[in-house]
Amino acid sequence: MPSTLYYPSWALVPVNSMDSDIGSRGTPGPLPLIMTNMRTRRHFNLLLSRTYRMHSLFGLIMINLEYVYLYYDIAFFLSSEYFMKYNDDALWWAQASLYSYRVYGDTTLLAHAEATWDNIAPFALTAASASAGSIPGKTFTIEPTCDGITMAGGVFWRPTPDDQSINSITTGLYMTLSATLAEITKDVKYTNAAIASANWIKSLNINGNNIVLDTINGHDCTRSASDWLFTYNSGKFIEGLSVLADVTGDSQWRTLMINIVAAAVKSGAWQGSDGIITEGVSTTSDNDGVGFKAVFIRGLNEAYTRNPSNQDLRTLIHSYINVQYNALLDFAANGSTYSSNWHGPPQAFTAWGQLAALDVMVSAISAN
Repeated sequence: MPSTLYYPSWALVPVNSMDSDIGSRGTPGPLPLIMTNMRTRRHFNLLLSRTYRMHSLFGLIMINLEYVYLYYDIAFFLSSEYFMKYNDDALWWAQASLYSYRVYGDTTLLAHAEATWDNIAPFALTAASASAGSIPGKTFTIEPTCDGITMAGGVFWRPTPDDQSINSITTGLYMTLSATLAEITKDVKYTNAAIASANWIKSLNINGNNIVLDTINGHDCTRSASDWLFTYNSGKFIEGLSVLADVTGDSQWRTLMINIVAAAVKSGAWQGSDGIITEGVSTTSDNDGVGFKAVFIRGLNEAYTRNPSNQDLRTLIHSYINVQYNALLDFAANGSTYSSNWHGPPQAFTAWGQLAALDVMVSAISAN
């Protein structure tokens, strides 16, 4: 049964100044700032097409610029050595391409995502490769099971021969990409891959509080520290489960998604009693942690949009997104510049602060 969706003290919070035309305080900032994050730009355009039918000059300009930037960025990235150093980085780009495909309908964008999936699939353990204890490209033996549970479905973080890490973000990205490709193409190979990866996280890498954990060593089953908890692991899993539930019609995935949402929005690992996310608050230097919370918000938004009949779930997510949105406006805003610390104080422009804020702005449009 799903966790009880009781409302914390911060719930049922209205959004500040969110008028029907977004509102002056709700505008996501100048065009150059929006253009800085590819995945959020894809998602923003998708929401723009759904909500405003792309009728505004702003939307049309952004869409045309996006189309050019996407091809240049992906062409550069796929030709670079960096693409083959981290499987999760390749998967982020594949998801950006799929978000774009949903907006533009251009099959070249779909082909980019499928090609990336083909490149990453050899590093996803199947039942056969887990049982055999080896895959091509890895120079160490792989444990067939950890804690008596098959390692099938786990995805290696890096393709390098000696890297032994299988983590939730890479596996969650692969699961979400697979589920979305299954939804689009109806190809069962993607469905099966998504189910296997969902089962790996579900069975091996969630703690007793329904928070997604980080890493398992594929060679000896050692784990990352139990307090190594990050919003994006739960966020990406929520997104993938939301898609997988629709693809398969299997209620277990929706139930699991609700449980993960209920736990994540109340976890003290990354927020206080006011519900404002405290993770990734670096104001003086860029680091990946600042962006983790944006991935979390994006995953919650996917759950919100795919569950129109679950009003308890939607009220909880709506309220949680509004808490972050209001925090940005009330505590972290300096004009259209936002601090990476959502409790504030406001600060001068930083790219990482803007990128973290974008998904909140986009999701506030969707959830209000």
